[in-house]
Amino acid sequence: MNARDWLLLLILSTVWGGSFFFFELALETLPPFTIVLGRVSLAAAALLVIARLRGVVLPFNATLVRRYLMLGLISNAMPFSFIVWGQTQIPSGLASIINAMTPIWAMLVGLLIGSDERLTPGRTIGIVLGFSGVAVLMGPDLLREIDPYSLGQLSVLGATICYGFAVHYGRGFKGTPALVNAAYMLTAATVWLIPVALIVDQPWTLTPGISGWGALLGLSLLCTSFAYLLYFRLLASAGANNMSLVTFLVPVSAITLGAVFLDERLGSTAFLGMGILFVGLAVIDGRLWRRLRGG
Repeated sequence: MNARDWLLLLILSTVWGGSFFFFELALETLPPFTIVLGRVSLAAAALLVIARLRGVVLPFNATLVRRYLMLGLISNAMPFSFIVWGQTQIPSGLASIINAMTPIWAMLVGLLIGSDERLTPGRTIGIVLGFSGVAVLMGPDLLREIDPYSLGQLSVLGATICYGFAVHYGRGFKGTPALVNAAYMLTAATVWLIPVALIVDQPWTLTPGISGWGALLGLSLLCTSFAYLLYFRLLASAGANNMSLVTFLVPVSAITLGAVFLDERLGSTAFLGMGILFVGLAVIDGRLWRRLRGG
C-alpha cells in the first residue's frame, strides 16, 4: 500500500465509524426502521443517479431481482436494523467493537458452506480469542439475565452474522460492476424496509427536525454512497487483504466520535474485550505473525 492508499483507508474507516455516530444522532428523533429506510433509500437513489451519469448499464431481469433481494436483505436491511436497534440500548462505541466480529463470522460461514476457507491452528486460536473478547465485552451478567442492554449487544452481534453470510453470497456478483451491485443491493434493501417502516413506525407521523434529517443525509450520502464508492476504489488499488485493516480502524473512529460528541464513556471491560478481539483478528490475518518471524 502506498501513502495514498493509507490515506483513503483512514478516510473510509472514519466514514464507516461515523455511521455509528449518525445512528445515535438519528435515534434522538426517529425510530430504528425509519432510520434504516432513510439510509438505504437515499443512498440507493444517489448511486443510481451516479450510475446513469457515468453511463453504466443497469441490467434488469427476474433472476437479478431475486438475487439482489437476497443480497439486500442480508447485507443491508437486516444488519442495519439489528445495529440501529442495538444502539437504542448500548453506546455507539460498544456497537462498533462488536461489529468487528464480522471477519470471524465470515470465516465460520465459509467453513459451514464448504468454501475455500481452511481451519488452520492459527485461525482456530484467532476464532477462540475473538469469541473470548466478545464474552468479556458482554460480561457474565448475560449468563444470569438477559436485560435490554444484553439484548442490544446480541442484536449487534446478530448483524455481524448477517454480514458473514453476505460476504460469501456477494461473491456470486463478481462479474457485475461494483456500482451496479451497490445501487441494486441498496434498492432491494429499500423494498424490504418500506412495508416494515410503514407498519411499525408510521413515518408520516414523525418530525425528525434538522438534526434527524442531517443524520439521515450523513448516513446515506456520506457513510453509504460515498463509502461504497471509496471502498471499491480502494479494493481495486490495495487488495482485499489490506482492506481487512478497516476492521481495526472503524471502532477507533467510532469510539472517538462517541467520546467527543456524545459524551460516551466505555469501561475498562469494553477496552479489554476489544483488545482480546483485535488480537484474535490479527492472529487470523496472519501478517503480523509472519513479520515477527521475519517471513
